[in-house]
Amino acid sequence: MSWKFLRCLQNARFLKKNLETSLSVHRCVSVQYVPDTISAAHGETTRMNLVQAINNALDIALSTDPSAVLFGEDVAFGGVFRCSVELKDRYGRDRVFNTPLSEQGIVAFGIGVAAMGSTAIAEIQFADYIFPAFDQVVIPRGPHQAKGLLLSCIRDQNPCIFFEPKILYRSAIEEVPSGDYTIPIGQAEILLEGDDVTLIGYGTQIHVLREVANMAQEKFDVSCEVIDLRTILPWDEETVINSVKKTGRCIISHEAPITMGVAAEIAATIQDECFLNLEAPVMRICGYDTPFPHVFEAFYLPDKWRCLEAVKKIVNYG
Repeated sequence: MSWKFLRCLQNARFLKKNLETSLSVHRCVSVQYVPDTISAAHGETTRMNLVQAINNALDIALSTDPSAVLFGEDVAFGGVFRCSVELKDRYGRDRVFNTPLSEQGIVAFGIGVAAMGSTAIAEIQFADYIFPAFDQVVIPRGPHQAKGLLLSCIRDQNPCIFFEPKILYRSAIEEVPSGDYTIPIGQAEILLEGDDVTLIGYGTQIHVLREVANMAQEKFDVSCEVIDLRTILPWDEETVINSVKKTGRCIISHEAPITMGVAAEIAATIQDECFLNLEAPVMRICGYDTPFPHVFEAFYLPDKWRCLEAVKKIVNYG
């Protein structure tokens, strides 16, 4: 066998070993998803995952607004994650179409479309390339939230960034109102009421914090209030401040790196507004300040054990 072929075999063995390790570690990365309870006022519901809820929201937006156009890389083919599947067939290639591989070009085109009076729905496949376009930023925790928030973003007069947690695309399944509805941008939601510690997060991390709140109650008899920001720009200062003034303790958690993260901005505001009410310093449990390969994802993410340890530390402060 040639040296080149031997090298190929070595690489194959290495990749196989790495893949097995990755799969083994990945089993440790789990999210205990808690479905939303839908009010009867919403009427008929349909069981959907996150992808289906996003697709349904886009379908409603295009059907109710003749000026709306959807565009991005591979959007006409249904999208890499299949969120726009069949929409080109329903609304035509003039309203659902592909763009070149240029995120800045996609955003610039969207600005031009909006400036001419149409509703621009621009998809950026991966969040890594979205930085030229920040304005309002929304991150849902599940299908029900995703549909209502996405419709609000599309209909808002200002540009909105809508992040889609990929891990929840098909793992998060719940009843979603079949009709047209919106969820306000910039309004947080208190998912669990508590008196001892305020837990703040958004997106997938909310499900981690809900589990942590239950564990803290069982293990430490600590009552945690869990707040889903839903929108991180602008974020709901009033709800957060009122909660922290009540509990006197606050832990903010997100998957993004700790330095220059959303948690830092929230902590600074709490310091300004709630200083005399605090029983302990505000804590941030976030991702580490380092790039990481997929195989180490389980060690990077702020899991329930890191968050639970923070609860124990903050209630015993001083």
